[in-house]
Amino acid sequence: MAINTRNPVSSASIGGHPIHPILITLPIGFWVATLLADIGFWWTATDGWATAALWLLGAAIVAAALAAVAGLIDFLGDERIRALGEAWLHAIGNVLAVLVSLFSFYWRYNHGAAGVLPVGMISSFIVVGIILFTGWKGGEMVFRRRVAVQDEPKV
Repeated sequence: MAINTRNPVSSASIGGHPIHPILITLPIGFWVATLLADIGFWWTATDGWATAALWLLGAAIVAAALAAVAGLIDFLGDERIRALGEAWLHAIGNVLAVLVSLFSFYWRYNHGAAGVLPVGMISSFIVVGIILFTGWKGGEMVFRRRVAVQDEPKV
């Protein structure tokens, strides 16, 4: 499939529209919301913020798994994507974000509201920092390397 196109293609797509960029909005939003809930707990000491953060973090992990499936299909589907250093940094960084999130979820689940400060909040900051980096690398793949950018139509 990728051999006949100028740009690396998204193997996980519907009607030519890549699925991965659609799905990544969910874990990003949930991870940022987890950090905001942690900050809310820090400011108010209200347990509801800690509960919200736990649920948001769980949703982030599930959503990240769905986005990872589409990303892995893209990664494996076109050897030109696997040849990009940005793709490897993007993938490895996102795996690290999920691993930190899994630890944070486990910690929070076992410690309740007491698990938010400082471990939960530090974990949230780390994850948001990682996804800022991996998001940048994803942008590099699209905007500079033209991954999943449709070839110009032949006139």
